[in-house]
Amino acid sequence: MLRAGMRLLVLLLASATIVGRMARLIKTHATYDDLVAVPENLVAEMFDGELHASPRPALPHAHAASALGMELGAPFQRGRGGPGGWRLLYEPELRFGRDVLVPDFAGWRRERLPAVPDEAYLTLAPDWVCEVLSPATETIDRGKKLEVYAREGVAHAWLLDPSIRRLEVLALKSRGWTLVATHEGDVTIRAEPFGAVGLELGALWV
Repeated sequence: MLRAGMRLLVLLLASATIVGRMARLIKTHATYDDLVAVPENLVAEMFDGELHASPRPALPHAHAASALGMELGAPFQRGRGGPGGWRLLYEPELRFGRDVLVPDFAGWRRERLPAVPDEAYLTLAPDWVCEVLSPATETIDRGKKLEVYAREGVAHAWLLDPSIRRLEVLALKSRGWTLVATHEGDVTIRAEPFGAVGLELGALWV
């Protein structure tokens, strides 16, 4: 077991060097122990037993995610200048059977998640997710992850791309994801499920 873990670690480190800014399928028929063995400088997720790892994103990605948390946290999590009623978590680990996902942001209505459990992960699907796109993760974010979110009944998804200053707002309908709106630039918007308060899109960009 120890030798197998070391071989996986060597493979992960080599893959991180080879792929640069691109995500890489590391292992099929992976277990959660394989995911835990991924170095901390990589983001690891698992889809039906396939272990994927990607490098940590560039700083404009981190800035967009941090700014979004500040914009939404006060009115929707704390109820300051807004309706409250939400629990927002940054990079929570979600486990759905053989799938392990880490969205950039996720939100639950408080009636569904009255308290944050003292665990390392959640199995309750969120009501909203936001993926901040990067060259390393866009294919997975738009593909495998949206498929899992739809299957688990996540009602709202945002795809945020700092490189082109664009926000895509998606809603889950009976036939799958529907693009509700696309917003670009420095405008102030109202986007579901947080339409009660205006969001300054320009605050998210470097």
